[in-house]
Amino acid sequence: MKVQTLLRLASQQGGFGAVLKKGDRISGSILIQCVEKGENPRLLENMPSLNGAPNWQRIWPQDTDNNKELSEYIAQRFRFDPDMWLIELDIPDGERLIVQLGQ
Repeated sequence: MKVQTLLRLASQQGGFGAVLKKGDRISGSILIQCVEKGENPRLLENMPSLNGAPNWQRIWPQDTDNNKELSEYIAQRFRFDPDMWLIELDIPDGERLIVQLGQ
């Protein structure tokens, strides 16, 4: 449900969202790759918090033109957690949509 809501929000605001890898509907964590016109990738993940509130944090904040490094990092994450979802948002300031998702 969160994934569909996020994709719908991106579309409503003139962006694009896609499921790059479908994970487990119940236990799969969500990894979100935010880009702007295909550039400047950032990865965000919902980290555990003491009060259970959404706690989205950047886990790949590095500006890089080396997409191979990013691809290797994502592949490593999937080896560790094969139930994970990978979502891509191509919209300016995609992080704000993620915050809206948690409200």
